[in-house]
Amino acid sequence: MQKVYTKIESIVGNVVTVRAEGVKYGDLALVGDSYATVIKLDKDLVSLQVFAGAQGVGTSDEVRFLGKPMMVSFSDNLLGRIFDGAGVPRDNGPALTENMIPIGGPSFNPSKRILPNKMIRTGIPMIDLFNTLVESQKLPIFSISGEPYNQLLARIALQAEVDVIILGGMGLKYDDYLTFRDTLEKGGVMGHTVMFIHTASDPIVECTLVPDLALAVAEQFALEGKRVLVLLTDMTNFADAQKEMAITMEQVPSNRGYPGDLYSSLASRYEKAVDIEGAGSITILGVTTMPGDDVTHPVPDNTGYITEGQYYLKNGHIEPFGSLSRLKQNVNGKTRDDHRAVMDGMIKLYAQYKESLEKKSMGFLMTEWDDKLLKFGKLFEEKLMDLSVNIPLEDALDLGWEILAECFEPNETGLKTSLVKERWPKKEALD
Repeated sequence: MQKVYTKIESIVGNVVTVRAEGVKYGDLALVGDSYATVIKLDKDLVSLQVFAGAQGVGTSDEVRFLGKPMMVSFSDNLLGRIFDGAGVPRDNGPALTENMIPIGGPSFNPSKRILPNKMIRTGIPMIDLFNTLVESQKLPIFSISGEPYNQLLARIALQAEVDVIILGGMGLKYDDYLTFRDTLEKGGVMGHTVMFIHTASDPIVECTLVPDLALAVAEQFALEGKRVLVLLTDMTNFADAQKEMAITMEQVPSNRGYPGDLYSSLASRYEKAVDIEGAGSITILGVTTMPGDDVTHPVPDNTGYITEGQYYLKNGHIEPFGSLSRLKQNVNGKTRDDHRAVMDGMIKLYAQYKESLEKKSMGFLMTEWDDKLLKFGKLFEEKLMDLSVNIPLEDALDLGWEILAECFEPNETGLKTSLVKERWPKKEALD
């Protein structure tokens, strides 16, 4: 039974307060004609965040509690559709109302999870070869503003070998939203993609709902046996929206003004990544921008304690140093017998290249070995690190051997003799 109240106690920003009984945290309500959600309970004093904003709301307006939390429709009809942060269609398509499911539920039962053991191929060598993305992994992409992280996500969406892509955008510029939409449509992947998009001009509360909408839908697809990849951008905007709402509710701030439950807010979303025994999986890639390139900022700092590694996007590249997929060893021993050796050997040589580059910049005398390293580093950055490179893992491994053979003698690479005999490119192949 819906409860209706006609006396609003206060209106602060987009938050209205009313005295009501029997209301639960997260319940939906109608304030006039606008949807709102319960964000704070203090005995019988209920605070609601109005989705469309409280402008025009009066203290005598009707508040109707709907007695249910925020819900989203789930069916195969979602595929190819674009919605906003409240689940309302952005694509001028019909609203979906069948099979409504609640959002923001608990993480999947740990006893039903299995150990991640399958690779997700992306066609990006710096991921597939050096920091493999594993099914059911949760990984952030740490970046600063201005880096092409949205372009990287769009490319992963186009090329990742999964059944369903769910894109959650938070605080996106409208141009970025259009770029995502047009890229995925032209790439022919919208047929297995669902998009929940909150733009910078949309109500702030919808920003906080986007991950829950995306993950609630992802879980249902996973239960149907689908391999689901959830792409979230930008989780710092999500945390900033939480911060803004906490300030409005006059919560005691924590580090740099963020709410004290920032860690649990992030963890409750990232922990939805799962490989379900006898069913499908959810893998999460979430962009986390670092204000001022500060990895100790509360959002990336808390994120690092939750996730299983990270990708660092810097100067238009995924940096080999600092980037880490902690689960890659679960899969890169099953891909090709030379995968781990090439991965380790090339990164060691690239580290030496960085030292030689520093020596050169400081005017030190360069040796023949330094010259070889400088040649190797340039080829490595052009042919493997560049984000425009798009090749399968096996081709990336073969290319790695070709780069090594072009710059070094076999005994200079540090690779096992048996592998070198088997894989070292023939001279005529290089010519």
